[in-house]
This record gives sequence, structure tokens and C-alpha cells, in this order.
Amino acid sequence: MSSETQQNGAKEAKAETNNGVENGFKNPKWLTAELFEKFLIESIPNYRKIKNFEAKPGLAAGENYATIMLRVLIDVELTDGSTKSLSYMLKLPQENEMFQNMMREHNIFEIEYRMYHEILPEFKQLYQDVGVDALLSAKCYNIETPSEFGVILLEDLSPLGYKNANRLEGLDMEHTKAVLERLAQWHAASATRVALRGPYPELFVAGMFTETQREPMEKFSATITPSFLASVKTIKGSETYMPSLVSTMDKLTDVLFNVAEFDPDDFNVLNHGDCWSNNIMFKYDDNGKIEDTLIIDYQMINYGSPVKDLLYFLLSSTAYDLKIEKFDYFIKFYHDNLVKHLQLLKYPKNLPTLKEMQIATIKYGSCGLSAAIGVMAAALLESNSDANMDGFVGESAAAQRFRTALYSNPRYLKHMEMVMPWLNNRGAFE
Repeated sequence: MSSETQQNGAKEAKAETNNGVENGFKNPKWLTAELFEKFLIESIPNYRKIKNFEAKPGLAAGENYATIMLRVLIDVELTDGSTKSLSYMLKLPQENEMFQNMMREHNIFEIEYRMYHEILPEFKQLYQDVGVDALLSAKCYNIETPSEFGVILLEDLSPLGYKNANRLEGLDMEHTKAVLERLAQWHAASATRVALRGPYPELFVAGMFTETQREPMEKFSATITPSFLASVKTIKGSETYMPSLVSTMDKLTDVLFNVAEFDPDDFNVLNHGDCWSNNIMFKYDDNGKIEDTLIIDYQMINYGSPVKDLLYFLLSSTAYDLKIEKFDYFIKFYHDNLVKHLQLLKYPKNLPTLKEMQIATIKYGSCGLSAAIGVMAAALLESNSDANMDGFVGESAAAQRFRTALYSNPRYLKHMEMVMPWLNNRGAFE
């Protein structure tokens, strides 16, 4: 939501645009105050003109991998002469060649835009029909730009008091349960929507795992595997599972494509696909207690077992002392909340059992390995100016430096010493 302040009797001022370079990124030439004119006329009552305009990096360097996030600050003059200050988040596509080629085959901005404007309103309506006003996301606005792939313009949640937790420390019990409650609410609505209205459009089903993405995924796997395996070899006790792990890594793309296909006999939901600390925002009351939790960023949506989201989130984003020790507890906590919301929404099919959910965490265990290789490593890495998608797949000195930092990180290796035997004991390397 936009941040609003009133300043009566503001002096006449010319709109100024700040398109400077920061953190190595230069705003596109088309990103100007004039671009927002039509949007502001339609969305701001009593709008007269733009007085000041600034677009600057919305996240610290290394905090966003797939896209570029800008914070757009606009001061507008209203017809009564007062000034209103507005704040938005603007998501732009990365400029590297691999990402742009991927976008031409699989436009994640189209997926996210349609999630905000088609799917999430359906979820919200399902809850409204049973008397619950569920806030599931930030607001997403329409804006026309010359960008080949479009952009995503969102309300800025920071002025409303939302913020990320410390991803390096990981989420404690209270924060983890808050996220699991929100995931259960989301998943319940997504399953009920299918039961009542039929399947989702194909765009939302497979996620990134389409044949057009197989080649870049194979390149990704081939590039990160040497650094990843070299780091695992340094972990105490790794010799007990190293042969199985190496064999799995040799065919990682095929393994992940196999588990990406949903089993119609499973209980299936629309997975968020990228539920980790940087995509979760918390709002607190005056006593520091969690008041609300929002999961943001809907680019990696896919349809399948909810344990894919659970493995991704629990392994990447929870505190060290909870990650494995409380894993089964968290699955049960999530299941209890899932069933509660399914019953609330009058889900017409058989409710998933806890036993089925636990079995699914083993059936889809390779999703846990994928999380350990990728998002868990990113979550535990100090802010790094080399952190971006090119860092995972590029051949430059900066990319190689990033992969070394990513996989030799002592914090990451500490978690891996615990996570890897656990995954191995659950058959994730078979």
C-alpha cells in the first residue's frame, strides 16, 4: 500500500527524477515520472501533478536473485494544494542473457501478474464466502511500460510495518509457526478452488519444469555441482553418503523433473514455490508479537504436493536448532492448520491424513536436496554484491567468487553437517 502524508500549503515545485546508478544498476531510460502519470490519475483521488520522483534499489545488494526490485518514491500535489507522498515497489527483469532467454519461453512476470489479478482474488473470495476476510498478499497495480517482459508494480509494505526477519539466524518457533499457518491457509484455498472450479491453467501447473527450461537447468546443475560437492566433501562423515550423492547429482535435472510432475493420487495444492525468508514479511504489535504474516513473490508457482513448499521453507529458513529437531512437529502443526482451513472452506473431498503428509516428505525428498543446494545456501550467505542469477551459472571471476563464497560459508556448512545425513537417511539420494 502506498505511504501517505499530508503537507498543506506545499510550495510549487517541478517534478524531479533521480535515475542515478546505485549498487551497479542503472535504471532503464524509460523509467520516468511521466510513465506513472496515467496510473496516478486513475488511482489517486484529487491528483493534480507529480512534484518529485525517485526510483532507487529497494533491496540491499545480493538480496534478490531472479529480478531487480526498486522502491519508487513519488510526491504528488493534490487539487487542494496539499502533498501526498507515495511509495511503491517495482519489479524489473534481470538484464543477463540467460534470464532474458528464459523469460521469452517462460515469463515469470506473466505468472505473477495473473496470480495477483486472477488466482489470489479467487482464494480471497473463498474465504469471504465463509465469513473470513483473509489478507493474502500485497496489492498489485496495472502500469504500462516499454519493458519487453512487463513489470510488476506493488504496494510498498514497509510503511505499513511489514519487514523481513533475520535470514542468517533463521526463524524461531513463533515465526516458523506463523508462516506454516499462512501456508496452510493458502494451500487449503488452492485445493478447494480446484475441487470446486476445476484445474488451473497450464501456466501455473509445471512451474519452471517445462521442456523449454531443461537445457538452462542442466547448465545450472553442471555449473554449481563441482563447488557444491567440493564443499560437501569437507563435512565430517560425508564419506558415508558421498557415492550416493554424486550419483544423484549426475542426474539432478532428471530427478527434479520427475518429482515436479504432480501425482493425481496425491493431495495437491498450488505451491508458492519460493517460500523462504526473503519472501516472507512480518508485522508486529507494540509488544513485538507477530500481528500478521505475508508471503510475497509469486513467480515460481507450481501444482503438486504441499510438502514441496514445506521442505523448501523448513530447510532454508528455520533456525539451526529447529530445522531437523522439530521437523516432524512442524509437519504436524502445518497439517492441523491445513485440515482446519479445508474444513472451514467446506473442502468436498477426503481430507489428507498426517501419515500421508509424512510419507510425501520422503516421496519428494529430492526437493529437500534441491533446497539444500540452492535456497538454503543463499539464505545463510552474508549479503554479497556478487549474488545474482549469473553468480550461479556464469563463468566470470565474480561468478566463480560467488559460488566459492556460497558453498564454503561456515554457517552453511554447519547446517549441511546436520541436513545431509538426515536427507540421506530418508532416501533423498536414491
